[in-house]
Amino acid sequence: MPDPYPARDKLDKRSLLQKIAEFIHPSPDNTAELIETLAQAEQNHVIGTESRVMLEGVIRLANMTAGDVLVPTPRMDVLNIDSPVEDLLHQIIDAGHSRFPVYEDDRENLIGILMAKDLLKLQRAPELNIRALLRPVVFVPESKDLNALLREFRGNRNHLAVVIDEFGRVAGLITIEDVLEQIVGEIEDEFDIPEDEGDIFGLADRSYRVSGDTPIERVNAAFDVNIVPKDEDMSFDTIGGLIAHEMGHVPQKGEHLVLQGLRFQVLLTRGGAVRWFKVSPVVTTEGSIAR
Repeated sequence: MPDPYPARDKLDKRSLLQKIAEFIHPSPDNTAELIETLAQAEQNHVIGTESRVMLEGVIRLANMTAGDVLVPTPRMDVLNIDSPVEDLLHQIIDAGHSRFPVYEDDRENLIGILMAKDLLKLQRAPELNIRALLRPVVFVPESKDLNALLREFRGNRNHLAVVIDEFGRVAGLITIEDVLEQIVGEIEDEFDIPEDEGDIFGLADRSYRVSGDTPIERVNAAFDVNIVPKDEDMSFDTIGGLIAHEMGHVPQKGEHLVLQGLRFQVLLTRGGAVRWFKVSPVVTTEGSIAR
């Protein structure tokens, strides 16, 4: 007697990722329709909001390139190979990244990637040359498809790539986190602390981590300053809102503003607003704090 379900005997050798890609990868003509279908599925309680957002992210990822999500060159945290080790350590601690492009002579002349954890090897073997710790730089064009880049990140375990523009110049960098955030949204990192645990925290280097939602009155009281808007007709409740107004745009990670002798550096943004600042006093050449 023939098997009524012969297809069940055949193993589907496609990977799970291939099955998902074949199901949701839209053609340019039906992307909007597919996203609308997902919205209807959410309304009908077939899928949850988080699932809908992630699926939309995967769909949009198919039409995005490295140039769409890169960190531009001016905002890149890079290390000078000729800097003293102590200076490099301070830069690494301040930036808080795990990987850094390293340049020689000129910021465009990138000679390798330094893993922050590799500097620990110098404590055991001070005679080591930092050049020996560098890993190869992975270069990709701005037009690099994000789906392909994600596959490469997963395959070669290099989670950072330097993006090159059409003229061969450094346009910026991109990490695996930047790509994944297009699907799952902002990924929480070491700067994320539950909101009910406070809004101002002391750091080991005598600076402070301050939530963007912190009331301005609390910042003034904590740091003994008098931060007010330059425009007397304006009123703000939070330090994040005031700083965004003073800068004239939504602050980006790495940007900073000095107010009342305090340097507010953006550590993390989310949803078009600053989640965390790093706050430290601005010290003058005479050693006093600027006011």
